[in-house]
Parts: sequence; C-alpha cells; structure tokens
Amino acid sequence: MEFMSLALFIAVILILIAGYPVAFSLAGTGLLFAFIGIITGSFDPAFLEAVPNRIFGIMINDVLIAVPLFVFMGVMLEKSNVAEELLDTMSSLFGKLRGGLGISVTLVGMLMAASTGIVGATVVTMGLLSLPTMLKRGYDIPLATGTICAAGTLGQIIPPSIVLVLLGDVMSSAYQEAQLEMGIFSPETVSVGDLFMGALIPGLLLVCLYVLYISLVAIYKPAAAPAHPEQEIGNASIMQILRALAPPLLLVALVLGSILAGKATPTEAASVGAVGAMLLARIKGSFNLPMLREVMRSTTQVSSMVFMILIGAAIFSLVFRGFGGDDLVREFLSDLPGGVMAAMIVVMLVMFFLGFFLDFIEITFVVVPIVAPILLNMGLDPVWLGIMIAINLQTSFLTPPFGFALFYLRGVAPDSVATSQIYRGVIPFIAIQLVMLAMIAYWPQLVTWLPGKVF
Repeated sequence: MEFMSLALFIAVILILIAGYPVAFSLAGTGLLFAFIGIITGSFDPAFLEAVPNRIFGIMINDVLIAVPLFVFMGVMLEKSNVAEELLDTMSSLFGKLRGGLGISVTLVGMLMAASTGIVGATVVTMGLLSLPTMLKRGYDIPLATGTICAAGTLGQIIPPSIVLVLLGDVMSSAYQEAQLEMGIFSPETVSVGDLFMGALIPGLLLVCLYVLYISLVAIYKPAAAPAHPEQEIGNASIMQILRALAPPLLLVALVLGSILAGKATPTEAASVGAVGAMLLARIKGSFNLPMLREVMRSTTQVSSMVFMILIGAAIFSLVFRGFGGDDLVREFLSDLPGGVMAAMIVVMLVMFFLGFFLDFIEITFVVVPIVAPILLNMGLDPVWLGIMIAINLQTSFLTPPFGFALFYLRGVAPDSVATSQIYRGVIPFIAIQLVMLAMIAYWPQLVTWLPGKVF
C-alpha cells in the first residue's frame, strides 16, 4: 500500500509536468490507481464513497465564494486603466532618479497586487505598459523583465490575495485535523483574515527589498537603470497624485478595513471589493456592457478552473490516504534527525523544487493537505506556517523553466527580448524571496505579531 501511494504521487507529478489538464490529471490518476488497488486488494473502495460529500463540502464552503468575487474585482480593475494612470504618476515622481522607473513599476505592482490579487493580470498589464518604456530609456533587459515579473507576483502575498484565500481554507482544515489528532475536541480555527494580517508585514518588507535591490543596481551599475531625461518628465501635482492613488487605496482600505474592523468576513469583503471595482470603472468612464460581459467571462473561466482543480485534488487526496500515503509522509517527517525544524526545511525544499514544474494551485491542493496537518501536529503556528508556504509558492511563479509569470511576460514582450534574459532577470528576485523566507523563519514575529494585536 505504501508503495502504491508513492507511485501515485510520482505518477501525478509526471503527468502534470507533461502538460495534461490539472483537474483531470489529479482525478483521473487517482481513480486509475484506486481501480488497480481494488483489483489487487490493496485499496478499500469505501474511501471513494466520501467523494460526493467532499464535492458537496466544496460547493457549500462560504470561504471559497470569495474566489470568484476577488477574481471579478481584479479583472474589472485590470480593464479600468487604473494601472496606466498609476504608472504615469509614479514615473513623474521617481523618474528623475536612477532606477526611478524600476521603483515606480515595483510600487505600482504593489498597489495593483493589493487591488487585484491576480498575478497574470498584473504581469501582463505591467509588461504592456512599462516594458517598452523601460527598454526605450536604456534599462538593462534582465533588470527590466525581472522587475516586472517580481512586481507582478506580489499579488501572491499582499492581501487580498486569492492564494491566501485558497491557502486559508486548506490550512483551516489541516489545523482542525491536527488538533483532533492531538485529542483537542473543541479545536481553534485559523481564518483567511488571520493569513491576510500575517502577510501584511512580510509583503511590505518584500517590496522594500525589491526597491533596495533596484536602488543598489542603479548606484553601482548606472547604465543599467538610467534616469529619465529632465525634459520628458512632467511634474505631477498633488491633485494628480491623489487622483491616481486615492481610488485603489480606498478600495483596498474598504476590503481590508472591513475585515480588520470585524465588520465583514473575507467573503463579504470580497463582495465589497467587486462592487467597488465596478464603481471605480464607472468613475473612470470605462464601464459598459461589453466590458462587463468580458469581465464575467474571464471570471467564470478562472473560477471554473480553480474549482475543477479543487474537486480533482479532493479525489486524489482520498485515494492517496486510502493507500496510507499520509501515514508514510508522517513517519518520514517524524523520523528525520533534527525534529520539527528538519521536517520544516524538507517540506519547504520540496515545495520550492516542485514550484519549478507545478502551479501554486496544484501545490496548494495536493501537497499542503498532506504535510500541513503533520507539521501543525509538531506544534508549529498555523499562521506562520501558512505565510511561509505562501511566500514559497510565490517563487513558483518566478522559477524557470515553467514559472507562470515568465510565460505571461514572454507573451507580451517584444521579440528583441530573449527568453534567457527573462530567466536571468528573475534570479536576483528569487534570491530576495529566499532571504525573506529566512527572515520569517528567524523572526516569526514578523508574521504573528499583527494578527495577535488585531484579533
């Protein structure tokens, strides 16, 4: 049985790497191995009887309703030209400095991340708006492409983030499972709001590290990040700055503020964000019926993909447990010399290397439910563990050869930009994210302090 669970996991990884659709790969591989197990007598078919309950549980999960709402909010903001106005304003503020345009891209990426939470939309938008300008101004191509990719992935960690919503639901189930195994029959809960608060300080620190890196490159390699010519930069007035910054900041304040104040759950806050995004598009004059149809179509496609993967992962995890895979993983991690720290390092390394080939959704739904209950059973803080996993998953968007942010930018970059230059450009930002992981590991208070104060 343990051999079958290991073979199942390896098979599904190989099938995913081969490029087959994720949801059908997970469910199909799981059902195929279950069929083989039933024939050979190594699998109890009673595990499959839980599939309808799992699917029904997904359908009635209040937390997951936030996913289509946040997707709608992000796509609506993408279509309302908020990023273009933000970038123009930031460029006029920082363009006179060496590296100023790169800093502007990072800050706009941060604001777009906090407004949309969708990596693909941010990378594509920033690539279309800023990459031609950066190349025209003489920016080093790897620096320009790396900055855009890294700024786009901030939507993974800066709330409200779809990744944190999905991870929050998985971590909540894992935390309750771990407590029940420890004999705690009135378990505490960990919410999406806890992860939102835990991610704020690390997310902002990550932005600061990005800006610091770009500034150091501009100081020591001035030709790689030149300043704008004085005559090409207009001086932004206070009103222009407010007009560009106020709408997205107000929207973020409404969404996060309602959660912080305890006035709304993340799902209710997502609905506030969706309505706010429509109002913002209306104010910008870009809201119309064809645009709404396009936004609804994109929202349906993304949401359908997420929920199909979730259903496929539920079937896969049931079969994996039916073969005793969770016991195998628990024994392996528990027997490692070095205890919980060694187990944590191994899990982080496995997730990091899987990120070279798999998307964050696949890792969240396949790997996290297996390892999180075991690590939480060892006494780790659930919010700290959740943010460590979230930042690790963020690197999956940047790591060659299959980092999604790299593909998004490759799709909109001019032919003069080589794929190898994009790969080379993200390496320093991957290193920065690993430094951030080390900082959180050494100072857990970076994650746990704010949720403790707020909640």
